[in-house]
Amino acid sequence: MPLESRKVLITGGAGFIGSHLAEAHLACGDRVWIVDNLSTGRQENVPSDTQFHLLDIASEEAAALIRRVGFDVVSHQAAQADVRVSVADPMRDARTNILGLLNVLEAVAESGAGRVVFASSGGVVYGEADEVPTPEGAPKRPASPYGVAKLAGELYLDYYRQVRGVEHVALRYANVYGPRQDPGGEAGVVAIFGRRLLEGRPLRIFGDGGQTRDYVHVADVVAANLLAAEAQLSSAPGADARAYNVGSGIETSVNELADILERGAGAQCERLWDEARPGELRRSALATAKIRALGWRPEVALRDGVGGAVATPSSAQGVRAA
Repeated sequence: MPLESRKVLITGGAGFIGSHLAEAHLACGDRVWIVDNLSTGRQENVPSDTQFHLLDIASEEAAALIRRVGFDVVSHQAAQADVRVSVADPMRDARTNILGLLNVLEAVAESGAGRVVFASSGGVVYGEADEVPTPEGAPKRPASPYGVAKLAGELYLDYYRQVRGVEHVALRYANVYGPRQDPGGEAGVVAIFGRRLLEGRPLRIFGDGGQTRDYVHVADVVAANLLAAEAQLSSAPGADARAYNVGSGIETSVNELADILERGAGAQCERLWDEARPGELRRSALATAKIRALGWRPEVALRDGVGGAVATPSSAQGVRAA
């Protein structure tokens, strides 16, 4: 291991995005620690060359680990990411997404660690936007406790930068898809459709299927995280100054997504339309000029990235709520 290798902590590193990110940091020669309570992550996702700690991010044990090691990079991917859960139990959502983050930030501030990379969210922070694709400076209209918590997290990060000297960057993800996403999750439409195509079952579509989302492959999200961990960032005030959208910038409707998956599977299924879900965004896509200026751009086109969703049930790919 080279002497200059970084010490990297990935919270939620047994999960979908976190496990891919752990592999990428290892490939860069970094030493990687993972903190995950396995509430949604899986032990089998954890790379063998990492130091794994079965801990909750809100625990004193997790804070003690951060203080003891003094990480160069803390990649905060851990979250309660189900919008439905946040609506049904806002306090549960806040315990993880706000108090858990504060526990991490307090420990980082005390340890003098390097940079915090925070997994935020584009769709839920902006809400029903006036401008699509939506830039970072757009009005924030979160319509769920999950969205409120993500926005609050960014504001706390800005406070800790100003007052406690904690370096940070917030990445506002679009709808992330790719291998290892739980197909039973709220927004696993790629996995759900892929499995139904494999099983010859009808595709269930809420509303008219014209609602759009911005889909970005997990490999591109990982690349954005690696860049964010070392890029020179703005010193301007305000949370938006350190926030970067990560998406394709392309709107894809649910109906179009079904078409893409059917072409990939070489099969067609019956489509069933159900009532629209209350509060669902009609349009969502993220403007990415700001992070592109740092040298990032999405490399995986949706038509190529969803291929695994119709390969085998075990490799079905999913989408992370944004």
